[in-house]
Amino acid sequence: MSTGLLDPGVVRSTVLARANPVAKLAVALLLAVVLLLSVDVVTAGTAVLLELALLPLAGLGVLGLLRRTALLAVAAVPVAVFTALLGADSGPVLLAAGPVTVTAGSLQTGAAIGLRVVAIALPGIVLLATTDPTDLGDALAQVCRLPARFVLGALAAFRVVDVLAEEWQQLGLARRARGLGGDGLLAGVRDVAGRVFVLLVIAVRRAAVLATAMEARGFGAGERQGADRTWARPSRLRASDALVVAGGVLLAATATAAGVLAGTWQLLLT
Repeated sequence: MSTGLLDPGVVRSTVLARANPVAKLAVALLLAVVLLLSVDVVTAGTAVLLELALLPLAGLGVLGLLRRTALLAVAAVPVAVFTALLGADSGPVLLAAGPVTVTAGSLQTGAAIGLRVVAIALPGIVLLATTDPTDLGDALAQVCRLPARFVLGALAAFRVVDVLAEEWQQLGLARRARGLGGDGLLAGVRDVAGRVFVLLVIAVRRAAVLATAMEARGFGAGERQGADRTWARPSRLRASDALVVAGGVLLAATATAAGVLAGTWQLLLT
């Protein structure tokens, strides 16, 4: 079984798995924009609950979801904790330790930001888990009419995501074998920070090598003027894709309406 984000064990007969990648990408971008407009726990929490309720449509099991969201938890929990500890104080003081205080307002803001990170990332995880990279490239080129250079770059990056996910696991095993890990919160933070830095270096080096290899194979050559490109795998939008987009719009509208009705939604641009 694959250990990456794109798992061949995912059920491909589900609605989201069969949807055009452009439709799923549109839903992910829409939810990201809507959730970035306001920082409130009701809107983000409602979006997370609705997304979790719709996950069976993607064919993701509980174990598969937990494996794919491991890095998401690593990102969301520290962001929420640091926001609660260092965010602007408002309301009753719940915890005071020297210069660090946690108030009801900062705790609510931390929870809202953590939930927003999860709500924005979950559609991306579904997109990665249910989309074949070649299908994504075909959709970007044929449906969105994007330039070939951009499409090839996106296709290469999409394939590298799986490799980086495996590299993350290998780094954890290697650091543990060398005794660099440890128990406790502080040791865990140091371990994650070390792995993130090493993974960043690996990603930069891999990107440089991949770009050189693609240029050497002629992927960066300009297209001939007047030449008609043919496609081995046509990509078209269908009626079911419109339903997927409509479902994303309904989800975003429901989450926003919940925040407005609760009185917590506030436009950040004002």
